[in-house]
Amino acid sequence: MKVCILGNGLTGLALAKALVNQGIYVDLFINKKINNKDKSRTLGISKDNVKFFNQNILDIKKLLWNINKIEIYSENLRDEKLLNFEDYKESLFSIVKNHELYNYLFLELKKNELIKIKKYTSYKNILQKYKLIINCDSNNQITKKFFYKNLNKNYNSLAYATIMKHRSLKNYTASQIFTKNGPLAFLPISKKETSIVYSFSGKKNINLENYIKKHNTKYKDIKINKVSFFELKSFNLRSYYYENILAFGDMLHKLHPLAGQGFNMSIRDIKVIVKLIKNKINLGLDLDKSICLEFENETRHRNYLFSSGIDFMFEFFNLERKFKNKILSRSVQYLGNKKYLNNLFIKFADNGIVI
Repeated sequence: MKVCILGNGLTGLALAKALVNQGIYVDLFINKKINNKDKSRTLGISKDNVKFFNQNILDIKKLLWNINKIEIYSENLRDEKLLNFEDYKESLFSIVKNHELYNYLFLELKKNELIKIKKYTSYKNILQKYKLIINCDSNNQITKKFFYKNLNKNYNSLAYATIMKHRSLKNYTASQIFTKNGPLAFLPISKKETSIVYSFSGKKNINLENYIKKHNTKYKDIKINKVSFFELKSFNLRSYYYENILAFGDMLHKLHPLAGQGFNMSIRDIKVIVKLIKNKINLGLDLDKSICLEFENETRHRNYLFSSGIDFMFEFFNLERKFKNKILSRSVQYLGNKKYLNNLFIKFADNGIVI
């Protein structure tokens, strides 16, 4: 059994590792070398997804920094706390540096005899050679030809990301402040480092350090590393496959980063595709285009509902920012004190939508 994967981003590598762990041969085609010089980006991975990743893809415990408390604030209420999530027995989610996870995955894959890493030559040959092609590359010719129809949204915002160094402290609480310019997140990654992500409304360059200092309440002796930024857009692909080619990862869905759920959605998709492929193998069936239809039927509606929920969260707080009204924040504050709803929010972030 052999599967072709196009694209060597994080999702492509994670999927490839999950498949070779099941004894499946993988041909991984890379379009260009991933630039890992940007060390300003981090990923949040939910508790449930960390467990799946460690057991079915690669044990990454040594790369993770666990978070056991999340605090949500609103500048509109003079930085009053809106929501509070905590679990002192287990972590709520974990933070990992993008480049460290990428390098670890790539090195472990190169050791595996079941994978062949190849450079793109002819797309026509690829299409003719494989019964199942999983496309994780948004920039190749196949994407431009078959996967261009999507429901998209431009947030007219830029996300700024950096790593902040500071004096050592017990750094296990993540916080997010809904400022007048957009959500600002403080995401601990060690006792002496915290990841910063600021989704700033508008497309002008800002001095991120000034905004960090304005909203920082606990970090001392801070030093800001190099800042990267990118445009904020979201989309959902209309059709997940074309014949025997399945779109995957960021090809399917892209989210606003305020909830840190983009890579979590891709991990949940990996769970589904691995399950479907294992079922085919157990039944003695080929890995072919039938998997594409089964995957779309199982995931598209859930992915759309989940991404719509994240967009609703953004628009909810964006509405408050525009009208400078405290009623919405007070309502969230009231609901957040209800234990049942608080647990529901945690489950939604951890598991996604379960139907």
